[in-house]
Amino acid sequence: MKKLFFIWASLLLSTQVTANTLTVEYASFYSHVKKLDDPSIDSLRFAFGFQHIAQSRLCHIDSAEIITQKQNLPLTVENNSRFTVPTDKILKMAKAMVVIELQDQANQCDMSVQLETKPDYLQTQYSDADLNLIFNQYQAFFEEMGGFLSLMMPSAQGLLFHFDEKVELGDELQTLSDNNGRLALSKVWLSQHKSLELPQKPLRITAIVKK
Repeated sequence: MKKLFFIWASLLLSTQVTANTLTVEYASFYSHVKKLDDPSIDSLRFAFGFQHIAQSRLCHIDSAEIITQKQNLPLTVENNSRFTVPTDKILKMAKAMVVIELQDQANQCDMSVQLETKPDYLQTQYSDADLNLIFNQYQAFFEEMGGFLSLMMPSAQGLLFHFDEKVELGDELQTLSDNNGRLALSKVWLSQHKSLELPQKPLRITAIVKK
């Protein structure tokens, strides 16, 4: 079954919880982002958020920052739901912490890690070369990770474009839309070397994967 690549991680051993605040070791984030420190997959990133355990939504993040003994580094929170962290081995060695302030009760929020394209690759027009560059990088990531984890890792089967729920897709795009208003470009569709024109920029592009 096709599904969005979405990794859940509780990080319980490295997390301190107090009411609406989560404090997580930077090393927990670094273990993910270091996997993308490769020019062959430089269009991708990991975005971090927190899934509400009782509701079908992400927990609202008021702020996030990296704290070391010498400095505080504010992190940008996108749409009050997800943030990214830099890939910095020095922060790991300095035992930096990531402090997240939530509107929800922290014990109601589980960490989620999402692999997606960087904002630079969110646009309204895509050539065949643009689409295949993104898809090839997803393929490269899963193939590389599969080399370490054998059959446990899924494979990329296409691209999934996520939009604001208010977006209106034209008739041509409706045939590619799934039940959740996302645009699904299969591996077969991508092999036809078509271009793509969208009514607005997607919020993110993830991979369609299959185990």
